[in-house]
Amino acid sequence: MRIDAHQHFWSLARGDYGWLTPALGVIHRDFGPADLAPLLAVHAIERSILVQAAPTEAETAYLLDIAEKTPFVAGVVGWTDFNAPDAAERIATLAADPLLVGLRPMVQDIADDGWLARPELASAFEAMIASGLVFDALLKPRHIAAMITVLERHPDLACVIDHGAKPDLVSGDLAGWRTGITALAADPRLTCKLSGLVTEAGLDWTLETLRPVVEHLLATFGPERLIFGSDWPVVTLRASYAQWVEAAETLLAGLTEAQRIAVFGGNAAKLYLSQRGRN
Repeated sequence: MRIDAHQHFWSLARGDYGWLTPALGVIHRDFGPADLAPLLAVHAIERSILVQAAPTEAETAYLLDIAEKTPFVAGVVGWTDFNAPDAAERIATLAADPLLVGLRPMVQDIADDGWLARPELASAFEAMIASGLVFDALLKPRHIAAMITVLERHPDLACVIDHGAKPDLVSGDLAGWRTGITALAADPRLTCKLSGLVTEAGLDWTLETLRPVVEHLLATFGPERLIFGSDWPVVTLRASYAQWVEAAETLLAGLTEAQRIAVFGGNAAKLYLSQRGRN
């Protein structure tokens, strides 16, 4: 089964997407299942993981409602306030819905680079472990040290790094990112999404722009811990859905058939669905 492990839906009228402004052009409109379904069909992708795009529990409820009505959505990665005094209770309540498979605070937008490592977040992480939820880590390289601290404190936390931790492909300065990724990948529990890379590149990106990043992710995480995702519709700021799928398939062409099957679906099923006892 092929799975797109990172996609979004949104409705602008909901009003809680602070980052989604008219300046973003082609993605400043509503996107729903009817827009994605034909793209999945063309590429023989059977299921998807629907990921939050607003820092509200209201949006999580909206996504869970969509998932309940949309057969191809295998699960939802939602949001809750990890800083709330009752964060553990909120997480337990949200996890009562079997379609919730993970949670994702929008770490990249938090000013404090060390926010993840704050001791007061410990109860939220432990509640995620108790509920069998995956932590989707929306990181940039500057957050990697704090993420490593979280993993050390919570050895049972299931975690995936979104978008390869967002390497700076515009400048091409990958030294700090390489060091950070190597440190993260040393933890055998950790997985990483092969997603969102073209959005970090310039408009003139090519396969050679992406190749050093993909090769480093393969060398550190290996195909058994990489997970394909489209980051649709955000990806359309730089590429069509087809262009990203084709780029990923080309960059992974050297893998065995079994390894490609793992990256394009098997690893996502193991992480998200097995974690919740649904696989």
